[in-house]
Amino acid sequence: MEKYRSLCILFIALTVQFSTFSYVSAKRTNIFTDQQALLALKAHITHDPTNFLDSNWSASTSICEWSGITCGARHHRVTALDISYLNLTGTIPPQLGNLPFLSILSIRNNSFHGTLPDELAQLRRLEYLDFSFNNFINLEIPSWFGSLTKLRILSLNEITFSGTIPQSLGNLSSLQELILDYNELSGSIPTSIFNISSLQTLSINGNQLSGVIPKNILNWTRLQMFSLYQNKIQGAIPKEIGNLTQLKGMHFGYNQLQGMIYSTLITVAV
Repeated sequence: MEKYRSLCILFIALTVQFSTFSYVSAKRTNIFTDQQALLALKAHITHDPTNFLDSNWSASTSICEWSGITCGARHHRVTALDISYLNLTGTIPPQLGNLPFLSILSIRNNSFHGTLPDELAQLRRLEYLDFSFNNFINLEIPSWFGSLTKLRILSLNEITFSGTIPQSLGNLSSLQELILDYNELSGSIPTSIFNISSLQTLSINGNQLSGVIPKNILNWTRLQMFSLYQNKIQGAIPKEIGNLTQLKGMHFGYNQLQGMIYSTLITVAV
């Protein structure tokens, strides 16, 4: 999974490097705006055990040379921010929403806490978003995630999100991978998500989801992995699942499901 994720990041970064941008919001900002946004993030870090930011993020050098930062070749604006696996502790400042060219945002495996500012909804070019393995405790998944309509990968593992999965995620018509494992999510899977025909991976293991698996799962013509391990899903397993010809694996263990799946094309663990 990590190798697949790295390849996705590389592909998105290369795509951004050669894209032509024409959004009005970008015309109202400049590289100094990007610098101020990143320095605001640095100021919100309270613990940096490896001295990563102090050693690499200095106003005396171009932000395009900062570690963890990638700039686009055309406009020389920040297109990727990846500060994963650094054991950082801190909060996310609202200024982070002032990076109009950002397409990759990953803070995976740190100790960020507090809230997720509404200003992040301004990052309309985001294609890859990974907040997994942080400490955003007692938060619900913000409905504004649904406004990031270019998202291809959304990974929110082990953040202790509570509440329900917002219907607005169904607006992510380009989404390929949705990972919500090991939170405290309840309610049913929103019907809107079953309309995302681009979806290839859906993993919502280790939550408290209830309800049933609807029959309109056939809309997922590209689905390759479907995992709902350890929830409270009830009812029959839709026989339509057996018609998903791209499906390679699924895991429904530790639910309250009934029935069989008639297909030799997939590996099933129920």
